[in-house]
Amino acid sequence: MLVTREDLQEIENRTLSLYAVKSAQSRGRKYPEPEDPFRTCFQRDRDRVVHSKAFRRLEYKTQVFVFHEGDHYRTRLTHTMEVAGVSQTIARNLGVNQDLAITIALAHDLGHPPFGHSGERALNRLMQEHGGFDHNKQSLRVIEQIEWRYPDFPGLNLAWETREGIVKHNTPYDTPDPAEFEPGKCASIEAQIANLADEITYNTHDIDDCVTAGFITLDDIRKLEICDDATRNATRKAKHLDETRQKYQIVRALLNLQITDVVHTTHQNLETHRISSVEDVRNIGFNLVNYSEDMIRKNTGLREFLRTKFYEHYRVMRMSRKATRFLEDLFEEFRKDPRQLPPAVQRDLHNMPLERAICDYIAGMTDRYALDEHKRLFDPYERV
Repeated sequence: MLVTREDLQEIENRTLSLYAVKSAQSRGRKYPEPEDPFRTCFQRDRDRVVHSKAFRRLEYKTQVFVFHEGDHYRTRLTHTMEVAGVSQTIARNLGVNQDLAITIALAHDLGHPPFGHSGERALNRLMQEHGGFDHNKQSLRVIEQIEWRYPDFPGLNLAWETREGIVKHNTPYDTPDPAEFEPGKCASIEAQIANLADEITYNTHDIDDCVTAGFITLDDIRKLEICDDATRNATRKAKHLDETRQKYQIVRALLNLQITDVVHTTHQNLETHRISSVEDVRNIGFNLVNYSEDMIRKNTGLREFLRTKFYEHYRVMRMSRKATRFLEDLFEEFRKDPRQLPPAVQRDLHNMPLERAICDYIAGMTDRYALDEHKRLFDPYERV
């Protein structure tokens, strides 16, 4: 049996919720293209994201630890894949478009610079008088301008719904500006799912990395309020195991606890507010995808715990300050003499201000490339 795009669209119409975004009803692409015979527009977007250079670079971009700190810490790529998996689970259980939720999740960090949020803060300071820097806006620049793969248009030419989900992605650390995408309206359910899946993933898996680094113990985790009866029961069952497997069981239970809470709470919100269309979602004025009040309170405690025990740990602060110095050095050196920039970046100077071209170049670097570039510029014994 041959399954065509039309068949897939009909399956969506028959099986997805009334408030799910259907691929056949997409607002389309900025540059019109013929439809793919076997993939929906969101499946096509997913493939374009995964095959982009920016996606591959996520492998060597920091989540918290710089890549050479160890092989088992999260990178932007592993984090992104985990967000996509959680997004798919929640989208499936709520009966909405899994392909759209996954694609937004896969693309949400494409604009992240090297060295995590330290790198983002450094670039934002350096660009303060030149439009600033925000990784959500940069993700949009990546998919609309910086990635060049096709002969007839710049960027990846993704569907409107995918681009909206990227620019409206928002966590406590992000400040998006969705000016081009109906700023007075909420994002789709699928975009909201990817947004919260990001928070669930980094909270839970930062605990994993924190234990691996030796910053906290399993007993520290068990004392957290978010560790409910189910989590404690999981740890009791794993008591006879070695510490590594105990840790995995705790992290697994915490992840499952939050996903289950979001699915039940969001379903209740959809029922309570009688949501029956995509426009109902967009016009209601607040995000329907959320934790319960009890879980919001517990997650606040978890974030505060991670802030004091992990993000402000002296080793992490040292990495953060070191990363800031690297990016500041690169930025200022290129600004003093742009002739040191690679030819492809120098060509961009005809189309944009110098500072923005430098910012795009640095934001696209991996941690490894930024460190090597710093050596080439400042180490007298390093080959240029």
